[in-house]
Amino acid sequence: MNNVKVFGLMAGLTALLGALGAAFGGGSGMVMMLLIGGAMNFFMYFASAKMVLRMYKAQVVTASEAPELYEMVDRLRQRAGLPMPTVAIAPHDQPNAFATGRNPENAVVCVTSGIMRLVSREELEGVIAHELAHIKNRDMLLQTITATMAAAISNFAFIGMFMGGDDEEGGNPIAGLLMMVLAPIAATLIQMAISRQREFKADQVGAEISGRPLALAGALTKLDAAAHRIPMHVAPAVAPLAQVNPLSALNGRGLSKLFSTHPPTAERVARLQALRVAA
Repeated sequence: MNNVKVFGLMAGLTALLGALGAAFGGGSGMVMMLLIGGAMNFFMYFASAKMVLRMYKAQVVTASEAPELYEMVDRLRQRAGLPMPTVAIAPHDQPNAFATGRNPENAVVCVTSGIMRLVSREELEGVIAHELAHIKNRDMLLQTITATMAAAISNFAFIGMFMGGDDEEGGNPIAGLLMMVLAPIAATLIQMAISRQREFKADQVGAEISGRPLALAGALTKLDAAAHRIPMHVAPAVAPLAQVNPLSALNGRGLSKLFSTHPPTAERVARLQALRVAA
């Protein structure tokens, strides 16, 4: 069901990209917008991992530099049937983790220095298994595509507000203006909704990889509490990649839930506990 929802949201994001182009430049504008989106995705496909690591200030580590972490990733990736990813550590006190890379053969699993001081070994296994689940599900590529499409929509709408829309085909200028204002908001909401759906799926698959859904649930509870206390200075564009929202001022109720990059932690924990009961 999650995959169906994500497919529908991606279709909506693509339609929004084309509609904004049409509002700005008619049929040719729609084609141009879709081409721009495709070109941005092509570039990000190859450059995303390095860019994300740079944004998190993360450093790649070897088996000799971080033997316990490296062994844990290696053991869990074998259980998941994945190639060995690159392992990295980000120098942040906030406990968190993320995965990036264009495919399982070019993936990176990164943890912060803070997480290795906070959680137990079993909980860290659950966290890493969650990130390996993102790799197994190829979520990093999906996140890259949605991020670049949302950025294209926002940037093009900003330009359109100053340059005006296309009136040659009898378009409504007020409707065009509304499209330029509302399209970036809609794109952001769709991007965040996709991110939330993929987090639920990664929790489920990660619990299967580690065999310890309650350990992952415990880790999520600790990470979420710490993220509200310990700030992390990272670009909002890469916040959806983290295991819990690193910019966690909003995470939960009412309108704030719409603008959250992650599902409420309590809901994630409840689903993991249900997996344990079902097992």
